[in-house]
Amino acid sequence: MKWEGVDEKLAKMVSEANLDHASERRRIREMFKDIQLSIDHCLFKAQYSGVKTEEFYRVNSRGLEIFSRRWFPDSLPMKALVCFCHGYGDTCTFFIEGIAKKLASSGYGVFAMDYPGFGLSEGLHGYIPSFDNLVDDVVEHYTKIKAENPEYQGLPSFLFGQSMGGAVALKVHFKQPNAWDGAVLVAPMCKMAEDVVPSWPVQQILICMAKILPKGKLVPQKDLAEMAFKDVKKREQTSYNVIAYKDKPRLRTALEMLRTTQELENQLQEVSLPLLILHGEADIVTDPSVSKALYEKANSKDKKLCLYKDAYHSLLEGEPDEMIFQILDDIISWLDEHCIKAGASRSIPP
Repeated sequence: MKWEGVDEKLAKMVSEANLDHASERRRIREMFKDIQLSIDHCLFKAQYSGVKTEEFYRVNSRGLEIFSRRWFPDSLPMKALVCFCHGYGDTCTFFIEGIAKKLASSGYGVFAMDYPGFGLSEGLHGYIPSFDNLVDDVVEHYTKIKAENPEYQGLPSFLFGQSMGGAVALKVHFKQPNAWDGAVLVAPMCKMAEDVVPSWPVQQILICMAKILPKGKLVPQKDLAEMAFKDVKKREQTSYNVIAYKDKPRLRTALEMLRTTQELENQLQEVSLPLLILHGEADIVTDPSVSKALYEKANSKDKKLCLYKDAYHSLLEGEPDEMIFQILDDIISWLDEHCIKAGASRSIPP
């Protein structure tokens, strides 16, 4: 892999690094983080004043050290909390940076965490032994953030899930049906597109193999960046997210994701919180027809579906600049509207 502006010695170190363990991912991130922020991508080039960023580690109840970040307005009063659930091929140290700064400059406190095994959090790289445990980790992390900071009490709070993070956000909602004022779901993984899912006979073989080699990187996969990013230059820039998991999915991980999407497809009618669903009509990674089904079947009285013509999977990272900022503006408008609604409902006596 060649990175513009990166000397050969550093490129060799990064390319040859074994990212299975968090210690090495953290070392590589420290060497590469300034380079990441300097790439020619609209999310990184945009300048937002008055935004503070903090990052920290904390050990969760399962003994895993979790990396998290927060972005918040320095001078504006905070309107609400937005809690991010990232996708399978992302971390909270790359594209989320630009998205979060845009939201924070509009008055939102944005919180993000790397799941165990992803980004800078502890755990075997890209390994999800249990999707339900992952969701429990997310619930625990964001519940503590809300409970331990008195200044956040009374503020509306929203889930923000992208791709696999959309599945995480919905699962969090099922576990905490009254804890959130709404959810923004960007190309949510409620069902994988047929082009991504292995055939039924291959699935049966993988299920048997997972009992013996759950951590094995044996699941066949197409180039997801090529499938997800419409803009070719932005597609190439995904290589700068050097600590993201890019190998073949591990057997247990793939089966857990498939099982989760099958469960969610049968639970759409149980979704009851306000929803903003955004999906590209040309998405061949997660199926836009299931976003339509979520919109139709969800028990939510307040729901909105935005479909973007000819757009691919990575709506906020891989589309032309004007499309990315249009979608961000759509999200902020929805959040602004629902902050007002949430505030009004809080002021009504029981």
